[in-house]
Amino acid sequence: MALTKGRVALVVTDPQIDFLSPDGVTWGVVGESVTEHGVVANIGKLFRAAKAADLVVAVSPHYYYPTDHGWKFEGALEKLMHAIGMFDRKGPTDLDGFAGSGADFMPEFSEFINDGKTIVTSPHKLYGPEQNDLALHLRKNGVDQVILVGRSANLCVEAHMRELLEMGFEVAVVSDATAAAKLPEGDGYLAAIINFRYIANAVWTADEAVALIEAL
Repeated sequence: MALTKGRVALVVTDPQIDFLSPDGVTWGVVGESVTEHGVVANIGKLFRAAKAADLVVAVSPHYYYPTDHGWKFEGALEKLMHAIGMFDRKGPTDLDGFAGSGADFMPEFSEFINDGKTIVTSPHKLYGPEQNDLALHLRKNGVDQVILVGRSANLCVEAHMRELLEMGFEVAVVSDATAAAKLPEGDGYLAAIINFRYIANAVWTADEAVALIEAL
């Protein structure tokens, strides 16, 4: 996968406190993976490099509103996320209590996300971008190459990768800018890495991705 200036974007899924901070509600199962791979620092490197290169940068966040808690059926993880209040907000137009909550972005990323240039898409509700406006924003900006990072490796990152590929984008996943839960059933990160290597157009480390961005 050879990056082309003007055609490439950095896409970050769920760079939020509930996924990436010791204060988040999932830290007990994801903290080891986040720490092991240096995910917060590596996503920061990629934000910084993308901004310096004037790339399109898009964040695809995960939010739940009170109306989402009225769903009549849920998968196992949806049920858990709703039960623990993961990514909860008071409403789509209500930011009361949002700052510093689990749904808020990591403070380490604020300068990049809140610079007035970063695209923050409508939220995805399950895992992939099928229900949000990420692809529209990318297409409207002439993007057909995506550097994909964020959480969670075997869920939202993999789902975004698969859908973007199906829509004709080239997708590179950054292996140490993502992480996943470690459970008795297995390590979600290792499960994802297998599929990234089978399916993505490229799998890079953060340092490799930064070098390629800087060379544009």
